[in-house]
Amino acid sequence: MIPDDQVPPKPIRHLRILGICWVLYGILCLVSSVGLFLFRNTATVMFGALLSRVRDPFSMMNLFHFLYGLRIAIAGATGILGIMAGFGLLGGARFAKTLAIVAAFLSLSSIPLGTTLGIYSLIVLLTSSHDPAFTAVSGVSAPNVKRLPLIL
Repeated sequence: MIPDDQVPPKPIRHLRILGICWVLYGILCLVSSVGLFLFRNTATVMFGALLSRVRDPFSMMNLFHFLYGLRIAIAGATGILGIMAGFGLLGGARFAKTLAIVAAFLSLSSIPLGTTLGIYSLIVLLTSSHDPAFTAVSGVSAPNVKRLPLIL
């Protein structure tokens, strides 16, 4: 058992957990983005096989290419932002909170891991901004504002 004087305060532990999770999730997103890019021709053939009974298959195929490219871009951006935010949270950088919040919003549509990590990140980062422990880690001083209790 770890003595109480060596256990970091809860916000610092949450930031460390978030940092590790964002680095791992960022790597997963980059791998998935590369995988989506490499299998784009296969996905096009598979989607094209479904369009044999559609009235206007060419506009549907254009929409598919747009949405598929958008998914690749979102996965890549989430991966890069997640890795940067994760290392920033682990190192206590000032920019890490903002990057993690942006990455959390981008990851909300990725069920189940992205949604879970995004919601956890938003809860931790948006409710702990006025805690002294978060200020000690990030070096950003926050105004003295009363926090409302989080009701789930």
